[in-house]
Amino acid sequence: MALPPEGLSAAGYEALPAEVCRHIEVVDGAIVVIPAPRRLHQITARRLANELEQSAGPDLTVATDVDLRLRDVPLLNRRADVVVYDSALPDDAVLRPQHCLLVVEVMSPGSVTADQTAKPAEYAAAGIEHFWRFEAGADDGQRLTAFRYRLDPTTRLYSSAGVDTDEVTVSDPVELSTSFDSLL
Repeated sequence: MALPPEGLSAAGYEALPAEVCRHIEVVDGAIVVIPAPRRLHQITARRLANELEQSAGPDLTVATDVDLRLRDVPLLNRRADVVVYDSALPDDAVLRPQHCLLVVEVMSPGSVTADQTAKPAEYAAAGIEHFWRFEAGADDGQRLTAFRYRLDPTTRLYSSAGVDTDEVTVSDPVELSTSFDSLL
C-alpha cells in the first residue's frame, strides 16, 4: 500500500475495507500491522468485557477489539481490546476519547511497548479518565496482573489507581468484583 508523504488520512482510513482495518492501527498517519492475538489474550479480553458489561448499567456500552480515534491529523487510530463508553453514541459514529470512560489493553508479547508506554500516554493525552492494562505471567501465562490508572486532569498523565494480582474489586469507574481465575 502506497501512502502519501503526510500519511494515511482519516478519510483514507475510512475508505479501507473493514477486514483491513481489523488488523491495523494508525500512528501519526503510519500503518502499524497488529499481530493476531493469542487465544488467551482473546479469552481474557472477552471475559473481562462480559464482566464489565454486567456491571456497567444502561448508560454505558462495552465493546471489544474496537477502533478508537484519538486524533484526526495526523491520524492516530488505536484498536483497543476493551472500551467502556457512553451508550448515547450512535452505532455508526466514530468512537472518540470524549465518549470513553475506560480503555483496557490486554498485553501480548507483540504489544509490550505499545501497551506499557505508547498507548497509556496517548490515552491520557486524549483525556480518557481510566486506563487498565492486564499482563499475563511470563512463566506460563496463567497468572494475571492488572495495572489500573486514573487520569490526573491537571497534568493529563495517568497515576496509579492500584495493582491487582488475584482479583479486582473497584467502585470506580464501575462497580466490579471479579476473580482473575474467571478471566483465564
